[in-house]
Amino acid sequence: MANRFGPDILIQAPDPKEAALFYVNHLGFEITDNNPKMIGLHGKHINLFIERGPSLGPVLEVTVDNVADAKRRLVEEGCEVVKDEPDFPRCYVKDPFGLIYNLTS
Repeated sequence: MANRFGPDILIQAPDPKEAALFYVNHLGFEITDNNPKMIGLHGKHINLFIERGPSLGPVLEVTVDNVADAKRRLVEEGCEVVKDEPDFPRCYVKDPFGLIYNLTS
């Protein structure tokens, strides 16, 4: 299981532009991508992406060899699929301790 945590963190906010300005003005992020679906910000060691929607909490990016296999294994261990996007492929999984992962390959 050669999973790798990436430098990307995804959050959701009702107003992504307002959230992005908070991170720019108060935490030193720089807006690097501003499109209708998602705003990308770059920090010194992490990248923050903000999409419109109800907050799931922070979502950590985990690169796996096979999204479907990782999703199956994690569900067997008590995780819950929060959002599934098999065409991407990507899947958001919440572990029993409340952390959410964006599984991607």
